Amino acid sequence: MVKGKIGVTTENIFPVIKKFLYSDNEIFLRELVSNAIDATQKLKTLASFGEFKGELGEMDVRVSVDKEAGTLTVSDHGIGMDADDIEKYINQIAFSGAEEFLEKYKDTANSIIGHFGLGFYSAFMVSKKVVIRSLSYKEGAKAVEWTCDGSPEFEMHEIEKDSRGTDIILYIDDDNKEFLEQSRIDALLKKYCRFLPVPVISGKVKEWKDGKYVDTDKDNVVNATEPLWTKKPADLTDKDYLEFYHELRPGEEDPLFWIHLNVDYPFNLTGILYFPKIKNNIDIRQNRIQLYCNQVYVTDQVEGVVPEFMMLMQGVIDSPDIPLNVSRSYLQADRQVKKISTYISKKVAEKLDRMFRDDRKEFEQKWNDIEVFIKYGMLTDEKFYDQAKKFFLLRDVNDNYYTLDEYRKLVESTQTDKEGNVIYLYATDKTAQFSYIRAAEDKGYNVLLLDGQLDQHLIHMLESKLDKTRFVRVDSDTTERLIVKDDAAKADITPLEADILTGMFRSQLPEIKDTNFIVEYTALSAEDAPATITQNEMMRRMKEMAALQPGMNFYGEMPSMYALVVNTEQPAVKKILDEAKSAMESDIMPLRTEIESLNEEVSYLRKDLEAKKEDAEKEPLKTQISDKEKKVEDDRANEERIIKDYASAQPVLKQIIDLALLQGGLLKGEALTDFIKRSISLL
Repeated sequence: MVKGKIGVTTENIFPVIKKFLYSDNEIFLRELVSNAIDATQKLKTLASFGEFKGELGEMDVRVSVDKEAGTLTVSDHGIGMDADDIEKYINQIAFSGAEEFLEKYKDTANSIIGHFGLGFYSAFMVSKKVVIRSLSYKEGAKAVEWTCDGSPEFEMHEIEKDSRGTDIILYIDDDNKEFLEQSRIDALLKKYCRFLPVPVISGKVKEWKDGKYVDTDKDNVVNATEPLWTKKPADLTDKDYLEFYHELRPGEEDPLFWIHLNVDYPFNLTGILYFPKIKNNIDIRQNRIQLYCNQVYVTDQVEGVVPEFMMLMQGVIDSPDIPLNVSRSYLQADRQVKKISTYISKKVAEKLDRMFRDDRKEFEQKWNDIEVFIKYGMLTDEKFYDQAKKFFLLRDVNDNYYTLDEYRKLVESTQTDKEGNVIYLYATDKTAQFSYIRAAEDKGYNVLLLDGQLDQHLIHMLESKLDKTRFVRVDSDTTERLIVKDDAAKADITPLEADILTGMFRSQLPEIKDTNFIVEYTALSAEDAPATITQNEMMRRMKEMAALQPGMNFYGEMPSMYALVVNTEQPAVKKILDEAKSAMESDIMPLRTEIESLNEEVSYLRKDLEAKKEDAEKEPLKTQISDKEKKVEDDRANEERIIKDYASAQPVLKQIIDLALLQGGLLKGEALTDFIKRSISLL
């Protein structure tokens, strides 16, 4: 019998382990099974080199639950340990002191285990006592039993053991009785060990008999020892890849395509990444990609291992160059991990580029399903953008597809403005903006369809990347002003005519919550619409970006701004103006004359006021100014009332406004009903 003290520099390692690893206590099973797998694989390696000449026998790992005894046992038939091995690998735990240990690793259970080789000691997170029974493969070795109750004290003595290998027996403590439930153990083994390279056996296969599940004589092997990613792509069929995908993601529809990663330099990396069909909403779940180390499950929190935009993908990555026990902060900081991330991004881009070049038509057919992924990548990864710009596609409203270079060549000659900017016209809703699209196409322009949730961000990025390029939504101005090629013809109306028209149109525009209208004038052709509703491109973009980004509330809270652009050359508008002048000029002109006279008098009085120094001299002047300004306000109010009263009795005026609102998608509810009734009466 040997008694001793575990070689640590603090007396309280086990309370530390229990306290700071408790939230991750389920990983103990992964650690113990992984150690058993290592021991098994090492013996296979020794046998292959002729250093072990005995019979290998059954090379599996067994996990056994004994609820009555309160034990959980992990057994292997690997290399085993003798007393010297236990002294070297179990009794010596080297780290630099409890204070530094606690300070540096108190928040990260995985870091503690990974940095200090404490995989075996994770057993004490759930156990009140741990027993090791082991027989080494070495010729003439004596079997030993090691016992520790969670203090630094241990006992070790020789025992009789018939079979080579190691049994780790955990006496589960009262707080962790869940680990004596077979279902809980099976669930953990499926999570952490389902692809280990050595068969892992847990209990027996069950069958339904006499109204309940009962054990059969057949061992329940929980893992597939040769997962798909360990095989050569040339040996696999599409069916193999699809079956594996549905094993990973049961219940989901088939993926679009996949990439089989297989690298041995400058790092080792294997894996399979699938492109799922992405719904309209971007769903960046954190458990789509599973990270393995030599087929041992590590985590599904892979931020840092794959670029952010690839979180939309699904599948597995396996690399021995990523430590088995890692924290997220470690992953994000590790240089090797960053190299892997860069490599994966490169391989995905190469796969997409190859698909584009090999069969462009098929690539275009898949575009609607993969464009969110590609756009997200271009927005968040500069290197991916540099590669993706070769196969990124723009789609127009007629479902024609163009690369960035192809589209510029298509529109450069017809859609360049007088400043030399190439204008990319686009729509966000083919149905709602149909009339604007048709008007642009009638003028020989091409209109893109940018209706995705990332497209506003994409527009900003492309404008910054592409030389002298601006994106303009097709309803942001009249067709003639979307691409300004020369100085636009000005509306030929007098200030009085402009005031009368503005007053008439403004008075009849509907009140829409959080919406403001301005009235503008332009001289288009007599065949063009009498009025058009437009929305300023930059203001609309700001509001849309504010809805997507925090910190832009100022823009988000501003009302939507629309312009009613009136075509002064349209016959109906000319007629309305002529009739309005005839009907109201006799009432408005005296008010206008009086307003001008009063403003002139106020101007003189203000000059006199500035020249006075004494307050007593200033007060009478201030009173006169105030009285005259009040009179001006009253006259303007009277003018507005006269114009409004007249306008309210002009059905054609209202019809012009409602036609413009209808075109802009702003005529709804009661206003739409009134429009229909008025249309019928005008007929």
